[in-house]
Amino acid sequence: MKLTLIGGGGVRSPLFVMTLLRWQQRLGVTELCLMDIDERKLELFGGLCRELVNRAGKPFTITATSDAREALTGARHVVTTIRAGFEQGRATDERIALRHGVLGQETTGPGGFAMALRSIPAILGYAELLREVSPGAWMYNFTNPAGLVTQALREAGYERTIGICDGANGGQGAIAHWAGVQHQRVRAEVFGLNHLSWCRRAWIDGENVMPRAIADDRFLRDHQGLFAPELVRRAGMHLNEYLYYYYYAEQAVAAISAERLTRGEEIVALNRQLIEQLEEIGVRRNPERALRAFFGYEHRRGATYMHYARAADDGENVVEADREQLFDADIPAEGGEGYAGVALSIIEALEKDKPLYTALNVPNEGAIAGMAADDVVEVSCRVDGSGVHPQPAGEVPAPQLGLMKSVKLYERLTVQAVSERSRELAVEALMAHPLVISYSRAKPLVDEFLMVHRDTVGDWQP
Repeated sequence: MKLTLIGGGGVRSPLFVMTLLRWQQRLGVTELCLMDIDERKLELFGGLCRELVNRAGKPFTITATSDAREALTGARHVVTTIRAGFEQGRATDERIALRHGVLGQETTGPGGFAMALRSIPAILGYAELLREVSPGAWMYNFTNPAGLVTQALREAGYERTIGICDGANGGQGAIAHWAGVQHQRVRAEVFGLNHLSWCRRAWIDGENVMPRAIADDRFLRDHQGLFAPELVRRAGMHLNEYLYYYYYAEQAVAAISAERLTRGEEIVALNRQLIEQLEEIGVRRNPERALRAFFGYEHRRGATYMHYARAADDGENVVEADREQLFDADIPAEGGEGYAGVALSIIEALEKDKPLYTALNVPNEGAIAGMAADDVVEVSCRVDGSGVHPQPAGEVPAPQLGLMKSVKLYERLTVQAVSERSRELAVEALMAHPLVISYSRAKPLVDEFLMVHRDTVGDWQP
């Protein structure tokens, strides 16, 4: 079975390979094709991937190409994880948003909007080519903003597409850790949109343990530390970490604005340093040292994620650390599952007819009362050999539903704006987003995003 990773020259591809090594025998994958338009990165990170596979005894073949047709031909399953506009596009988006006094974060609000302007056309192109060369294949979209991009795919008629996000099952993982049980023992009820979701219930052996967890100060400290305990208890649910940007909106803008570098600018600098170090080491000459550099990078990148939201953080900027310390770490025997684990577990369920319960981004189909049937939502699903089946969540509380409907209106308008290349609709979209709202912010944001990304998105209607 051929599995293709679009965006295979990205910094996460070695982590994807580590996860696939654990799943390979269960899935029967014989080839992982890495496809990327950046041949320099494809060579470097593809080399790290091959080294990891070689160390495991070569249970499958790694191929690499910059030709999308070649990559997609013969693929049964395709995972998309691209960054149209590259890392610098993200950094630019975040700075523009902050200059206009709104959130500068890559997936939420204006940053997610700007990324969608670039991501949607690119992913639709890959989806059309996949339907041509491998019409029965499934596509798993991890390209951000994942839910919005999946909405665009579904509206364009690509039905064998699923939006995935490792954060969608955060509540399940938190409950499992708190209870000291395997994740599979927890059956969670998730509802919302991507990066805007709640875990309302979590059953272990038939008992909904969510009320007990939320009553436990330890659970709140360890797994809901971004939020005031009274906020979580008032909701009565596990909160997705991205809700921080809504529930602490002005605090988030102030904290990010106070940073010398935005997260995007940090990642640009970190990635540049990693690539320079890998080229200096030579992945083929010294694969051991190259892997140590990569995992050192991963450790430092992960250590400061959302650090501005955590009161105990010392504010250290990751790119100011010593280079050797920054990019050197032991090579782990195995890594976390992440988005790769989500994708591979779905593949197993579809291929082996092995039922899986997980939260995914799929059309609502009546699962969440108050949302349209064709709204792409983040909801608990049953996956088996017959497909993906959203599980009924029924009615949800009015505050959560109201926020979902506002953000879904923004998403729908954004998809339409991209389809019609309409500035007017783009302004309407940002005005609908609860973190922007005003015309006086939305219009200059749209104008500046379209201007700076003109080479990528082209000319739009006045």
